[in-house]
Amino acid sequence: MSSHFTRRSLIRGTTAATAVALLATGLAACGGDSDAATTTGSARSGAVVVGQVSNGAATRTTVKVSEVPSISAELPAAVRKSGTLKIGIGALPAGFPPLAFVGSDQKTLTGSEPDLGRLVAAVLGLSPEVRNSTWENLFVGIDSGKVDVAFSNVTDTEERKKKYEFASYRQDNLAFLVRKKSTWNFDGDYETLAGKTVAVGSGTNQEKILLEWKAKLAKEGKKLTVKYFQDSPSTYLALNSGRIDASFGPNPGFAYHNRQTAGTPNATRTAGTYSGAGASLQGLIAATAKKDSGLAKPLADAINHLIEHGQYAQWLKAYDLSDEAVAKSEVNPPGLPLDNS
Repeated sequence: MSSHFTRRSLIRGTTAATAVALLATGLAACGGDSDAATTTGSARSGAVVVGQVSNGAATRTTVKVSEVPSISAELPAAVRKSGTLKIGIGALPAGFPPLAFVGSDQKTLTGSEPDLGRLVAAVLGLSPEVRNSTWENLFVGIDSGKVDVAFSNVTDTEERKKKYEFASYRQDNLAFLVRKKSTWNFDGDYETLAGKTVAVGSGTNQEKILLEWKAKLAKEGKKLTVKYFQDSPSTYLALNSGRIDASFGPNPGFAYHNRQTAGTPNATRTAGTYSGAGASLQGLIAATAKKDSGLAKPLADAINHLIEHGQYAQWLKAYDLSDEAVAKSEVNPPGLPLDNS
């Protein structure tokens, strides 16, 4: 997910029955590809309700925010004229709380990512139209113009800058999730992964990092087995049954899962973290638009307005993500290098 990474569970993927129920809930989003702005507030109402139907993943918070004409004037003419910001989220089939998932009403796409998109749309004077897809189709949507921008835990990378432009908004921290009873820990040294079986999301930034570690170990005559699963509930079931040793993905989703499973037979813990941009650079999550679309600057300016006026801090606090705050949104900041070995 990023990353999207990696897909996380919809609510609790701790039993087979739960996994089936969660998958069904996630697929319910397929019936309606967009989420009306009126369900969570808009620029016209002067407020956005953060975590409105989050089922406990966030503290419901009404955030006052309205259009800033000097920023909305920076928008490309076509977007400004449309009156709508089409926001892409790659959360199908099962979502990845607390970042993006189908809410307790079984229709509204909620989570920190779509909620930030709604806040940014309000600053830009646009109605947010949230469109859910698979992670792979998220980028197809940007390429085709089906969505204007992705708010979906996308890591800023130099490879992606060949096709996209970015406005950063959160630190990108990855983590290894293991069963609580596991004694294994990751200290930043890929050598500790020798002999392990690790799950990762296909097409994600963390997959790129993990496969590079796998290649390094192979050159040393050591083996790292990488596994892929359709969704988060399937990944958690594999972890619970011992079919995998760990899962590698976005830290927020794993921290959420740790809280949800605490005190249960399937309790998990975080066994170590790693920057989404590699060992030498702090990774960043960024709003992602088509290269040369003209959207990166107004998006960054809108995010910086939210930072300067406190709404950004309210949004992070609601989702318990304050430790991933950035001081400033930047346009196309340095990202994961082309060669991060």
